[in-house]
Amino acid sequence: MSIVVETKVSKRRVIVIPKVVAEAVKIREERRVGVMAVGDRIVIEPVRDAVWLALYGRKIGRILPRKLRRRA
Repeated sequence: MSIVVETKVSKRRVIVIPKVVAEAVKIREERRVGVMAVGDRIVIEPVRDAVWLALYGRKIGRILPRKLRRRA
């Protein structure tokens, strides 16, 4: 899904992320974002913390309860 919205850069180079875009990528107030220059483009993406990654991030493995051993 692509959302294209135009916004303006203020005198202090502040960019407001439109609500529809922020909601699409689940950015809320006080969240951290990464800003990168890629060629002649600016890429802004959310910085995910460990809790978010554990709940919603890409899963790379599975541990089943029967595979866990109890330590004495």
